[in-house]
Amino acid sequence: MKRMLIASIGGLLLTATLSSTEISAQSRTYQNPLPVEFGDPYVLHVKGDKYYMYGTGGARNGFAAYSSTDLVHWKNEGQVYFASNPNGWSDSTAAWGGAYWAPEVYAYNGKYYMFYSAQWKVNPTKEVENFRIGVAVADKPTGPFTDLLTRPVFDPGYPIIDANVLFDKNGKLYLYYSRCCYKHPVESEVSAWAKEKGWFDVIEESWVYGVELKPDFNGVIGEPVLQLRPPVKMNDKQAEWESRSVTSKEVNRRWTEGSVAFRKGDTYYMMYSANYFGGKNYAVGYATSKSPLGPFTKASNNPVLQKNVEQGGVVTGTGHNSITYSPDGKEMLCVYHARTTATGDQRVVFIDRMKVLKNGQLVVDGPKTAPQAVPGSK
Repeated sequence: MKRMLIASIGGLLLTATLSSTEISAQSRTYQNPLPVEFGDPYVLHVKGDKYYMYGTGGARNGFAAYSSTDLVHWKNEGQVYFASNPNGWSDSTAAWGGAYWAPEVYAYNGKYYMFYSAQWKVNPTKEVENFRIGVAVADKPTGPFTDLLTRPVFDPGYPIIDANVLFDKNGKLYLYYSRCCYKHPVESEVSAWAKEKGWFDVIEESWVYGVELKPDFNGVIGEPVLQLRPPVKMNDKQAEWESRSVTSKEVNRRWTEGSVAFRKGDTYYMMYSANYFGGKNYAVGYATSKSPLGPFTKASNNPVLQKNVEQGGVVTGTGHNSITYSPDGKEMLCVYHARTTATGDQRVVFIDRMKVLKNGQLVVDGPKTAPQAVPGSK
């Protein structure tokens, strides 16, 4: 989940940040965080062209983009999606500035399609969180993007965010999303424990669902299927790290969101984020399945990305990642947002290496703030 960031940092600040992370001709290194103030960063690699990054923030009532040839130096391309486009279906006057969150852009059949979350203007019961998922199309990665439909992709009857699309090898498309915590109280041992302590009366949860997507993006096929949710039992191996927002008395919600799915061999991987997106405990885990719609089994080595302040580091709030590859295609990279002691509450972009080991385990080599080799230069 996402909060709208300030639309403009200011040219002087951006220039100063860029100069501090320029690649050394001798060392060929870069250093996190990158000079991009995005939440929920998503990177599209257009082969033979550039990388394009999209995210939450950097624009008013819409989305901005950055471009790069090396994943280190990023050029601000300005605002690429405006909610006021002719087919716009969202409500820019609603809470969180319309909640334009988590855009992801895919190259498909010669066009570029942006999936994103926003507040739906059809809101007869005046819900505070009336989020739905839309899709916009453009001829170029830098837009301008125009909504494909005058409505969200579909309406499941509850608020949803964090769209991610899997283009499977069998030609089918799958849409994953997070059902919001809003008005979704769930009984569990964690909620019972929190109530007994007198901290929270109820614990609301967000769950990740998947559903087959129509090839023309005009809707979905069949009913959504639950993929991931927070643990019910406190002795579940995942319960400790996925419940930290509650057990630290931070907030009465447990999140499962920011999913990103990919296939390696005959195994489907789904990375996801847990805990309060605005807090220090935001972290990333993953699960695996033999089918795109599950069942998914959470990994024993979770979380694979989390704060490092207890180890003497300066990074907290690591989460909502995407995946890309180095220019030579040899290195798998985890793109995510985090906070540092220097950036405070501002979310900034990190890129660290990740890999799937021979035993099937997924590992992320981060969060790192020390100089490291430029992607593809090892």
